[in-house]
Amino acid sequence: MTKFVFVTGGVVSSLGKGIASASLAAILESRGLKVTLIKLDPYINVDPGTMSPFQHGEVFVTDDGAETDLDLGHYERFIETRMRRANNFTTGRIYQSVLEKERRGDYLGKTVQVIPHVTNEIQEFIRRGAGVDGEDAVDVAIVEIGGTVGDIESLPFLEAVRQMSLRLGPNNAAFVHLTYVPWIAAAGELKTKPTQHTVQKLREIGIQPDALLCRADRRIPDEERAKISLFTNVPEWGVISMWDVDTIYKVPRMLHEQGLDGLICDKLRLNTPPAKLQRWDALVYEAEHPQGEVTIAMVGKYVELSDSYKSLNEALRHAGMRNHVRVNIVHIDSETMDAETVQQLADYDAILVPGGFGPRGVEGKIRTAQFAREQRIPYLGICLGMQVATIEYARHVAGLAGANSTEFDPHTPHPVIALITEWKNADGSIQKRDEHSDLGGTMRLGAQSADVLPGTLAHQIYGDVVTERHRHRYEANVHYLDRLREAGLVISAYTQREHLTEIIELPQSVHPWFIGVQFHPEFKSTPWDGHPLFNAFIQAALQQRARRLGGAAAAQIGAASVPAPAAALATAASPATTA
Repeated sequence: MTKFVFVTGGVVSSLGKGIASASLAAILESRGLKVTLIKLDPYINVDPGTMSPFQHGEVFVTDDGAETDLDLGHYERFIETRMRRANNFTTGRIYQSVLEKERRGDYLGKTVQVIPHVTNEIQEFIRRGAGVDGEDAVDVAIVEIGGTVGDIESLPFLEAVRQMSLRLGPNNAAFVHLTYVPWIAAAGELKTKPTQHTVQKLREIGIQPDALLCRADRRIPDEERAKISLFTNVPEWGVISMWDVDTIYKVPRMLHEQGLDGLICDKLRLNTPPAKLQRWDALVYEAEHPQGEVTIAMVGKYVELSDSYKSLNEALRHAGMRNHVRVNIVHIDSETMDAETVQQLADYDAILVPGGFGPRGVEGKIRTAQFAREQRIPYLGICLGMQVATIEYARHVAGLAGANSTEFDPHTPHPVIALITEWKNADGSIQKRDEHSDLGGTMRLGAQSADVLPGTLAHQIYGDVVTERHRHRYEANVHYLDRLREAGLVISAYTQREHLTEIIELPQSVHPWFIGVQFHPEFKSTPWDGHPLFNAFIQAALQQRARRLGGAAAAQIGAASVPAPAAALATAASPATTA
């Protein structure tokens, strides 16, 4: 029988419920349990696909083509289970489903109400995400509820999980509440009152937490933990301190050493082997003991909010650990890139242009791609980053003056990037659209495969076939591919059905490392192996650094190619790894 852990939040948002949930899942997985995670978002949007990155951060995409909350990226980076469309749903999806049932007459003339119809629908979605009664059922499903206790939007979700815990019966559900304990500098002390109030609000709803994760900028002393325990009716061993750390990969060890996984296993009556966290210790050791460094310029349009490029930042760090170097990421607003400011990019070891939508900052990205090409600086363009590289090459090498994307200039004389009107979805269905189609759900989404041209840089990285996740509307125009190839651009991968461009590159005889991809490889990167494309990108950055700085950097590269000593990793893993 699948057991459930419901994770709620209080006081303020953005405390790290996603990291906490993923870390608990990782510890339980290390105990031999099959675990999945589900994210419930209280906003009315059907999915985050049409939301600005400034509002919501990045949109994470699953293999089956779902546009989801960025927390699902954390889930996939922390555990082995892959996320699906069923692992994330919103208030909008719930009401959409309820209203469709009402229109079909499924409720047999009843008055449709929040209780029981909406709350029952939420419970059904949770069961579906956990694979209950199916072949993919898990041992434990961790359900994270977005927002904070006290929000009007979250109330139906909280009521639904309260009812669900009652129906599941004793020892089949546990509640973990993430709260905030602020340090008041003027008073020189931590304040527990916000935590007392948020738990009081949760108990008014009918939920008694089994564990409290108390976020603070420092460890919470035992005296404050005892006070929190007294006022919240949570045993003292269930009041767990979560202080700020320099890498999120320290959180599983932090929670385990305070007994969170033991508490959950006791509550759910799970008899498991002890947790084995040695690989997490080795990962932290690798992050803390780099044998070199590289600096990457990420020229994008959503740089004001770091969560806009969450998976991309993590993928670069994963590749850095794989190459035993620290990756310093400098985010640069593409709107600031003009003929003078673009010269600053010469000081970086590599340049990355990420995805995006809309015309703002695009000319700055095009200028960035041109600078990287002409100055022979390693360049990686992702999604829009590939498209601007194509536009730049068409304008300045292929002689197609005024070349552009119809997304930015519908009247361009040379639409080298254009909207496609028909394509195959990840599930095999055929979808059609035009410029008047709704924005939501009209993109090429999810994992799709492409054939890779032998003898190319892409083939060195991927082999014969590349399968990656997509999220875009516009494509390289097939009618211009011959002109671009004749001018020297290499089209190194095509989709298997429509023969659309997936990867472009420059010959290595012309440029040491210049590649653009139409997909989003960052969504499949993990801290254990990195991702082959990012691993190769960081290697190219190391080589560029050696060229820029000379012999000292070359020696650094040699050191970086040697893995951390096994004895050192063993030392890093030496703390107790059992509950």
